[in-house]
Amino acid sequence: MNYNNIQFEELGVTAEVATFTPKEGVSEWHVMLHVDSKQQPFADQLRRLYEAEDRLPNMPEFCGAHYILKRYFLSDSTNQQPLMRQEKNISISLIQQQPLDGSKIAAWLYLQSDVEVKEEEGVVVAKHNGYQHLWKMGMCNNQGDSAQQTEALLTEYETLLAKFDATLAENCIRTWFFVRDVDTQYHGLVKARKENFVQQGLTEKTHYVSSTGIGGNPADTKSLVQLGTYAITGLEPEQQHYLYAPTHLNPTYEYGVTFERGTVVEYGDRDHIFISGTASINNKGEVVHVGDIVQQTKRMWENVEALLKEGGADFQDVMQIIVYLRDTADYEVVKALFADRFPYIPTVLTLAPVCRPTWLVEMECMAVKENQHEKFRKF
Repeated sequence: MNYNNIQFEELGVTAEVATFTPKEGVSEWHVMLHVDSKQQPFADQLRRLYEAEDRLPNMPEFCGAHYILKRYFLSDSTNQQPLMRQEKNISISLIQQQPLDGSKIAAWLYLQSDVEVKEEEGVVVAKHNGYQHLWKMGMCNNQGDSAQQTEALLTEYETLLAKFDATLAENCIRTWFFVRDVDTQYHGLVKARKENFVQQGLTEKTHYVSSTGIGGNPADTKSLVQLGTYAITGLEPEQQHYLYAPTHLNPTYEYGVTFERGTVVEYGDRDHIFISGTASINNKGEVVHVGDIVQQTKRMWENVEALLKEGGADFQDVMQIIVYLRDTADYEVVKALFADRFPYIPTVLTLAPVCRPTWLVEMECMAVKENQHEKFRKF
């Protein structure tokens, strides 16, 4: 793993970069782009960010890189999303989760080398070595309440997966549910997801899907839920397994929700570890350190570290971190804590309330660990 900061000084843009480069095969990059607001309007900040983004794949340290995923964190999605450009063969995620550094936009970018990337059926498909990686972001429905919208989105996604001879239970690795007014609308999402999962054979006796369910506003003001997804075809059943860290966390079904704490996907040359949205919780499902942002942050780290360890990794293998805060007043404290412990990992801090009001902070991350599994094909 290599970490690097690239300063585009004339643009006022910083790129925090994590690079995984194996001896042979596909290289991977995760990038967090941060814009110095310069007290400029959104259009000016966007122009500078796009210019930096366009330069990256042409730089020597990104040799052969292709964009797979771009997520933009916006301060006002309804007014800003119409200004965003359309791009082909890249999965684009746009959500109102205001960057807390004073800018109006930040971005998480994911790149790979040596892959074939194209769009099929509205899904961005990255193909290499017999695998199909299916990225589908920005799914919305604006009819009905949050439960009805969630059911419609999952049904639509399951129909899409079927076109690739895939299913939610066998192939979906990761989901993101962004919920408008999460304090009141999250319950409907949970209810509909649980009912849909039972229909798909996802229960406490089988498995669920790693996920983040967090506050976030879609551009359409009638949309209460926005769904982002990642699935893989070509895996052997034993290539993925789930993380529990029972000394620190309890199974999510014990408090009525249905997602996995983390998922490991094993390849012949590496492991991918996907850590779900994780907060300050104990193995009884209780919020701990209520009202204390510092102690909640530290307990959150402890939980994530336990999950990573179970997956054979640690924070040195983490390539990106997204931090969600309920209260903007906690930004400087949490920023300093992360900068002290993880000065090199690409990180973004956003305004996005967690699904329980007493949770002040949540984080998710992705890690890549070099490994050898002779019975599986390389990534």
